[in-house]
Parts: sequence; structure tokens; C-alpha cells
Amino acid sequence: MYRIKNPVWTAVGTLALAVLVLTPAASADQVIADDLIVQGSACIGLDCNNGESFGFETIRLKENNLRIRAQDTSTSASFPTVDWQITFNDSSNGGANKFSIDDLDAGRTPFTIEASAPSHSLYVDDGGRIGFGTSTPVVELHVKDGDTPTLRLEQDGSSGFTPQTWDVAGNETNFFVRDVTNGSNLSFRIRPSAPANSIFVDTDGDVGLGTASPSERLHVVKSVNGGETKIRIENLADGGNAWQFSVSDGGSSLTEQDFRISKAGTGAPEVTVRARQDANNGSATLFVDGSVEATNVTFTSARDKKTDFQPVDTRAILDKVVSLEMTSWRYKSGSPGRHIGPIAEDFDAAFGLGDGGREISVVDANGVALAAIQALAEENRELRQLLADLEVAISTSAPQD
Repeated sequence: MYRIKNPVWTAVGTLALAVLVLTPAASADQVIADDLIVQGSACIGLDCNNGESFGFETIRLKENNLRIRAQDTSTSASFPTVDWQITFNDSSNGGANKFSIDDLDAGRTPFTIEASAPSHSLYVDDGGRIGFGTSTPVVELHVKDGDTPTLRLEQDGSSGFTPQTWDVAGNETNFFVRDVTNGSNLSFRIRPSAPANSIFVDTDGDVGLGTASPSERLHVVKSVNGGETKIRIENLADGGNAWQFSVSDGGSSLTEQDFRISKAGTGAPEVTVRARQDANNGSATLFVDGSVEATNVTFTSARDKKTDFQPVDTRAILDKVVSLEMTSWRYKSGSPGRHIGPIAEDFDAAFGLGDGGREISVVDANGVALAAIQALAEENRELRQLLADLEVAISTSAPQD
């Protein structure tokens, strides 16, 4: 074993070294067939000088082309043989200032750090967490930047698929997914302070808006009291034509809950389905601010759907129909044409039907009309019988020739 003691040299050793340096043999390769221990620092390279000041450096590489090569001389096919190289800066004029690890067998450079890269550009902490731009990563992958930290996913076409690039980023304005290839459109965005479960996709594919337990394919929930829960459908290509579907909160009593369909911006529902939780036992009523057009309208009227049957005085109903004021009028909104009929308040006062005097049920109007027709038919039969009796009486009392 050869041991070189530094910095103390004996006079004889110094002289011998000087002779070796001054003779041509000094440039020959030095082969050490045993361990080499240097108790000090070492400088390797064409530009190393006698009297180098190492400071805290243990090994210094010094020349204009710096490379460290690891050459594997394995000859067995079952052993790895790839040669690796650490490269410090490019050799060409105008090349990059960089630190690289090269796969020499494959001709690839899988790892590079360019000069002037910011501190903690890549940081792996003691927990295996990786920081980009931070030395204190708090999750497995932590990206930190002063303006819109971004991850880019780029398919470059090298595998035969169409190139496509996406960015996933976030800032004080929103978290977003950007379609870089197609005009950098922001296809998906979430604003800061968005409520929990603003969008939730369940294990069965059900989507919740405002709920983490959607029970349907699309389940919309508003958790704050007051106002309405709305869904808006808008066609910007058609002049901004938009419709809203909304559900009212029913107020403090929760006795009425409305589902409404309305043209956005009109301020009034065109179609309303109202559910009442009261004596009607949860019945629903449909309100339409306008005309209803259909090829056929049917009403539930089966006997097994009805109860509390009571006889009807058709003559009294006919008298009330005759007493109703009939006028021609137009609705203030909805149907633009003129109509003929009674006023709902008068109809309710006359017959006591309905549940508030604001509407006239088609079922009730039909029933009243049919009852009045029956009364008229009965009167007609009575008049025909009276006429027949008069004809008999006249024929029997006339003088005989």
C-alpha cells in the first residue's frame, strides 16, 4: 500500500519528486496496484497547478472539458453493462452551461440541470416528498411559484398519436385546465372559495352539485335557506335564449314547494308545479302562464280514485249558472287572445268549489256544465210532457161535429 502524507514531506522525498517531475518519465501513466489513500485534497485535470488552494474541497476537477465516466466492463449477458457519464457543460461553442447524467449506451441524457436554475428547483425531503421550487414540500408532489404554478402534460406525437398539450394550473383567480393545443381554451375552472362538493361524482356515476351523496344522475342541492335552487339552460348562438328550472324553498312554513320553468329574464314563471303538504295530502297543481296546447287532455275520474260522494241538485246549479255574469276579457299576461267566461271569484262564491277562488278547475267547469245540461234536459222533458198533456186536453174538450 502506498500512502502519501500531506502536507509534511521529507527532504529526500521532495528531491525525488522533483526529479520525477523534471524527467520525461513523469508523463507516463502511473499504475498503483494497491489501495490509494490521500490524506488531503486532490485536483484532477489538465489545468491543475502546483499549490492549488482547495479550501473545503476534497476533489477538484479542473480543465475545459469536464467528464466523469463510469465504464462497466461486465462480459456476462446476465449482468448489466450500461456505461454512464456525468457531464459538466457542453463542449461546443455556444453550448449549454449545465450538469447532466448521460446514458452512454443509449445515447440519451435523462437528467439535466441548467446553470442559474432557481434554488430548490428540485428538492426531495426526508419523507420522500418532492418539492418544485420549495425546500419544504408538504405533500408527495409540491409545486411552488410566484405566479400561476403549472403542470404541463404534453403528448408529442412520438408514439404515433396526435400531439396534444394540456396545462393544469392555479392562481388567485381560479384553478383551471387549459387546452393549449386548441387556442389555450380554459376548459375547466374552479374559483377560490367555491363551496364544498360544488361538483361531486359518485362511485356509480351520479353527479352531485352541492352534495356528496347524489341520488340521481344529476342531483342539485342548495344548502342555504332563502331564494331558489336554479338550473339555467342558455343558447348563446341564438341571441342568448335561456330558460331556467328552479325549485323554491317553500318559505318558513314549508307548506308549498314550487318547481318552475321560466324564460330567463322575464321575472315570472311560465310553468309552475306546486306541491302542497296540507289537507290535500301532498297534492300537486300545475300552473301555466299561457295556453296549453295538446291533441288530447285526460283527467283522472275513475270511481276508485274518488270518495265522499254527495248528490247534486242540478236545478239549483242551473239557476246559479244563469245568475253568473258572463263577460269577454283578455289575460294581462300569457294568452294574447280574448276569452269568454265567468270570474273565478264569482264561480267560487256560487258553487264553493276549488280551494281559493283564484282559478276555475276544468273538472269543476265541466261538471257544472254537465249538471246544468241535465237540469235543462229535465226541464225539456217536463215541458214536452206538459205540451203533450195540453194537446190531449184540447183534443178532448173541442166540440164534436
